[in-house]
Amino acid sequence: MPTDPELIPAPVTAVTCLEDRAQVERTLALDLRAGVQQLRLGPVSALAVDRTLHAELTADHQASILDARIVRAWTPRGPLPTAEDSALRLRVHALEEERLALEQRTDRLRARLDLLGRLATDLLREIGEGAGTGETDTTRWTEELDRVDDERDAYGEQLRAAQARLAVLATELQETEHAILLSEQQPAELLGHVELTVRSAAAGQAQLRLTHLVPCALWRPAYRAVLDEEAVTLETDAMVWQRTGENWSDVTLTLSTARSASANEPPRLVEDRLMLTDSSPAERRTVEVELREQEIADLGPAPVLGLPGVDDGGETRVLRALAPVSVPADGRAHRIPLSSIATPAGTEYACSPELSPLVTQVVRFDNCSGHALLAGPVDLVRGSGFSGRGTLDFTAPGGPVELAFGSHDDYRVLRYAEESHDTATMTQRTTVTHTVRLHLSRFSAPGAESDQTVVLRERIPVSEVSAVNVRLREEDCSPLPDAVDDEGIARWDIALPPGGRHTVTLVYELSASGKVKGL
Repeated sequence: MPTDPELIPAPVTAVTCLEDRAQVERTLALDLRAGVQQLRLGPVSALAVDRTLHAELTADHQASILDARIVRAWTPRGPLPTAEDSALRLRVHALEEERLALEQRTDRLRARLDLLGRLATDLLREIGEGAGTGETDTTRWTEELDRVDDERDAYGEQLRAAQARLAVLATELQETEHAILLSEQQPAELLGHVELTVRSAAAGQAQLRLTHLVPCALWRPAYRAVLDEEAVTLETDAMVWQRTGENWSDVTLTLSTARSASANEPPRLVEDRLMLTDSSPAERRTVEVELREQEIADLGPAPVLGLPGVDDGGETRVLRALAPVSVPADGRAHRIPLSSIATPAGTEYACSPELSPLVTQVVRFDNCSGHALLAGPVDLVRGSGFSGRGTLDFTAPGGPVELAFGSHDDYRVLRYAEESHDTATMTQRTTVTHTVRLHLSRFSAPGAESDQTVVLRERIPVSEVSAVNVRLREEDCSPLPDAVDDEGIARWDIALPPGGRHTVTLVYELSASGKVKGL
């Protein structure tokens, strides 16, 4: 079986990034010979999962794959410096290059001085021979001797300077190499390649497709919302991290919320026992109640510490990048654009004084992006620039989206709450009266003329037992709430002119019979 010793390049052409890993795809053309041959493809990431390696020939060619495996080997790093080398190693390389240049210059200076020495010897022999024959050209002899002596002195000084610099370089190079020895331990690099055994009936070209999973890669959704008067531009991006040891250059990127690891874990079964007990006479005579706080929210994934998972609404979602992208294996976050929509939006200035005294600008619009908006952070931008960062909840296609674009300093809200108890002597019925007063003020900038509507919300308790009644005292409310929903949220739409003030009074009472305890 012939074996090709050369490594055939197999760059990454497509990547499907999952929640905590990535599926890498490589597509390349192979020139096959007739018979059985073994090919080496790569390099590939040493983190590739062996059991997920899949190879197939996609072209119509009379060839089949007999075996495919990933082989790893420790490869020492080359002598040439790279951008990933440390500053000490780059300094050693620079010192070695300077030392080599100085050694070559020293050799040239020695050769020049040796040539000048032989020239001086020949000149002195010529002077001796000329003096013996009666020649007296002392002027020319003096000039030649002076020129040779001057050049020997000049080149000798350059040689001494080069030798002194070489001594300094040797000391500095020794100190730098000692620092590298103490601070760095450069191991060999673990590289992998795919060994492919192919049987071909005839020589020709075939298309090969390789896929495998690799860890150390993940993605999370991110958004950017730009508010322009009555329209919102929502940009959907993907933050991609990868440190697989292999750069992704101009790949087709697909983003999926599939959880391949979670599918292998069966549900845990626990025993749940239900028992019935008879109530005692004292328990039958009394009703125990309590006031509890309950957050009104949709069901979602349980919160986790650290980087949150992708909330896909319980269904696998697939998103694709708009163009080929490049993601280096540096472990840093890279922002990949996915989609962008511009849609009309409704604006509301809302305040819940029980939670916060701030009046917040809330923007509502429909998701017309054509895909689900996964839960993630969103950068909020208004006309004045970046205004903060919020959170976008999971939104199905066509569903309503609600974003808070920060508070306005033009408003001031004060809340005062009072509570009084009254017990009837004859019926032993207890009545608790709650009075809430809200003072809303608007401090507008000079030049503001139009009124602005502020939505105030205040909650009223909701009773779950017939022994406790909750009643809104409409005769004492000023003004009456514009609406009260089933969850007990009272709402007022208040229009305030520049510099205007308004006071809202809400009165409600809780009444219970004498057998109710805990109110």
